[in-house]
Amino acid sequence: MNKIKSYFNQVAIEMKKVSWLSKEELMGSTMVVGLFAIILALFLFVIDYAISDLVFRLFNLNG
Repeated sequence: MNKIKSYFNQVAIEMKKVSWLSKEELMGSTMVVGLFAIILALFLFVIDYAISDLVFRLFNLNG
C-alpha cells in the first residue's frame, strides 16, 4: 500500500513541474489541429474518389 501512496505522491510532484499552456495557446493549437484534420480529410476524400473513378473506368464498371 505504501508503494501506491508513494507513486501518487510522486505523480503529484511531477504534475506541479509541468508547464501548462495558456487558454489562448490551447485554443490556437486546437484550431490548427482541427484545420489540419479537415484539410487531410478533404485530401483523402479527393484521392479516394479519383482512385475509385480510375478503377471504374479501367474495368468499365457501371456502378
